[in-house]
Amino acid sequence: MNTLPYLRNFDLTGQVALVTGSARGLGFCIARALAGCGARVLINGRNTEAVAAAASELVEAGLDAHPLPFDISDDAEMERAFQHIDREHRRLDILVNNVGARNRKTLRDTSPAEIRELIDTDLVAGMLLAKFAAERMMRQGNGRLIAITSVVGELARSGDAVYPAAKQGLTGMMRALAAEFGPHGITSNAIAPGTFATETNAAMVADPTVGPRVATRNPLGRWGEPEEIAGAAVFLASPAASYVNGHVLVVDGGLSIQF
Repeated sequence: MNTLPYLRNFDLTGQVALVTGSARGLGFCIARALAGCGARVLINGRNTEAVAAAASELVEAGLDAHPLPFDISDDAEMERAFQHIDREHRRLDILVNNVGARNRKTLRDTSPAEIRELIDTDLVAGMLLAKFAAERMMRQGNGRLIAITSVVGELARSGDAVYPAAKQGLTGMMRALAAEFGPHGITSNAIAPGTFATETNAAMVADPTVGPRVATRNPLGRWGEPEEIAGAAVFLASPAASYVNGHVLVVDGGLSIQF
């Protein structure tokens, strides 16, 4: 049986994708996968040198990648970045809102300033990114809004109060956007990762006590490799997911289904 017509559903040739926080970690793996399927990928982060290095790595691999450094917590920088997209790329087909910050503290130990900073980074910035991206997508009559949330948006544990609240808010936001922008040909979905062996988690992965304990919390008994997020992102960004809207795709090795 010829399966090639189905594989073409994952072709992103001619599409422009912005992946925030894509100089490393899950964001970089997502950007590389989208580019590998033919998309022009805009690499984002606050560190100009790191963003340029990540984009260069993809270009050297024969992929279409461009650096777009800006701080998502700076409204003016964000607006200028989208104006740059208008001038240089003329369209935006895919937004992957990947940036997130975490501060593992109890609510009692978290200052009001820290609470606001986390909510601004993990939720408010995502709303503004979606707003600016959707304005462009509505003109085109199609687009993909994808947010990277977390399994802790549905789960909870003591000593980590604000991050789960922000991620649950992001999940709610994506469902609201699915209802608002669906009539304009724009789908809005989320990916909820579990525990991945990224640079940010390197110390926990290497810890002889913490690393194995975290790994055994899911039925597969291991940390996720960053590359394992790529398939979910490509799927939601591609024509294969044309009728998927308002969904949270959990990628956690089964962590959230057992107790």
